[in-house]
Amino acid sequence: MNILANDGIDPLGKQLLENVGFTVDTNHIPQGELAEKLQAYEAITVRSATKVRKELIDVCPNLKLIGRGGVGMDNIDVEYARSKGIAVVNTPAASSLSVAELVFAHLLGGVRFLYDSQRRMPVEGNTNFGGLKKAYAKGMELHGKTLGIIGIGRIGRETAKVGLGLGMDVIVSDLAEAPKSLPLTLSGGITVDVPISQVAVDELLQRSDFISLHVPFTDRPIIGKAEFELLKPGVGIVNASRGGVIDELALIEALDSGKVAFAGLDVFDNEPTPRRELLAHPKVSLTPHIGAATGEAQERIGEELANLIIGHLKK
Repeated sequence: MNILANDGIDPLGKQLLENVGFTVDTNHIPQGELAEKLQAYEAITVRSATKVRKELIDVCPNLKLIGRGGVGMDNIDVEYARSKGIAVVNTPAASSLSVAELVFAHLLGGVRFLYDSQRRMPVEGNTNFGGLKKAYAKGMELHGKTLGIIGIGRIGRETAKVGLGLGMDVIVSDLAEAPKSLPLTLSGGITVDVPISQVAVDELLQRSDFISLHVPFTDRPIIGKAEFELLKPGVGIVNASRGGVIDELALIEALDSGKVAFAGLDVFDNEPTPRRELLAHPKVSLTPHIGAATGEAQERIGEELANLIIGHLKK
């Protein structure tokens, strides 16, 4: 069978697929050409860039499997594909730690103003060193602060573990029941169970010093204008889950007023053209949807995706 890895696949995953006789094409086909060129393949793997919608599925009768290298499948019409007998698989566990570590890259950068310092030091560092030093003199430690996590799935749990390892108090909110504690593995293989608390989302918003969102795509923002009013003054917010779960205009207003001290954003409403006001905002730490973009995560994703494909197509 021919597989199109349209958004790429780790060499390990490609090798595993080729070892069992599949042909794997990693040449990217633009979205507008997929309807014609996908006819030559029985399976396609994507990340977040390529969309596999009903219209594409309908014109590709040879398609037997759609694989998503990552967690969310917002770019795939999953139920429609399955109704047509097409298998749809993803790799929800493989990238969890990488996303969690990116969350803390934003948090650690936020409490020490790195997002702004990195912009201003190259321009003013040799003429206004003292002024910049004074501007960034009121940093904060994460240790002892309350981290609120909305969504306690795989990525939310890994984020919680990193926070616990830094000595933060972790509270979580989720529609499902959360675990009472999480296993924290330390250097040397020592594992300890550390308690976390589940609270209602309004309580989490009111109590948290920092908030990290780990929820699937929703029809309305999880944090909108009304929710921003509940937050502690000076809270930090990170979104490495989905664009749209935060009302971006309300976020800008909260940043401008000081209600939100800083925001870390890896995802945006209208990717790949994020709102200019966010890109230029002096209180926003920015990354271009790279939560899973580590060598370790991509290798795990490639391996898991390959094994899932083999399991389905070699039946």
